[in-house]
Amino acid sequence: MSILGLHKKLEENTGLLIFGILLVSSIGGLVQVLPSLFEKSLETPGVNVRVYTPVELTGRDIYIREGCHVCHTQQVRPLLAEVARYGPASQAAEFVYDRPFLWGSKRTGPDLQRIGGKYTNVWHELHILDPRSVVPESIMPSYPWLATQMASDTGNIEAKLRVLQRLGHPYSEDDVKGAVASLQGLREIDALIAYLQMLGTGYDAAATQAGGH
Repeated sequence: MSILGLHKKLEENTGLLIFGILLVSSIGGLVQVLPSLFEKSLETPGVNVRVYTPVELTGRDIYIREGCHVCHTQQVRPLLAEVARYGPASQAAEFVYDRPFLWGSKRTGPDLQRIGGKYTNVWHELHILDPRSVVPESIMPSYPWLATQMASDTGNIEAKLRVLQRLGHPYSEDDVKGAVASLQGLREIDALIAYLQMLGTGYDAAATQAGGH
């Protein structure tokens, strides 16, 4: 059968046409997805990357719960303007222990991938409770309840660590058993700040230089 005849047959047979579209789309999808499944570098943490502490992990859950990821990305792309504003471009090895990823797709506020260590804990607390007290032009809402709610009441941290253990995160039994105690006396805002201060600390400058970037 000629190419023209095959094309005519596809046009006349809706079912066959749909099957052809799905087949071609599937092949295109597999070509993009399969290489990443066998790329070990995407599963290997960088030399400076570690698992989140129970406090940081709780802060991350609060970050997600309050919708911070809706307005803030955590992915500095290798573009001159982004690197100049936010810092070194993100590396795949930095996100090995992120479940789920919080790369985001919209920046109402600035990217937070390199926020860790940039400001003091006091600055972060002021910014979360009253954003315009430190950034007058900010449109971010305030989160006063985070200063009164206790971090120990946010989810079951021990069960969470056990699940992450099964997924390959290197938490020890001591880490799991001491998780609840590490949250005692901390407010939700303290846990959230601990998480923010950890963001970007897994960056490996040597890996970037080795890659020629």
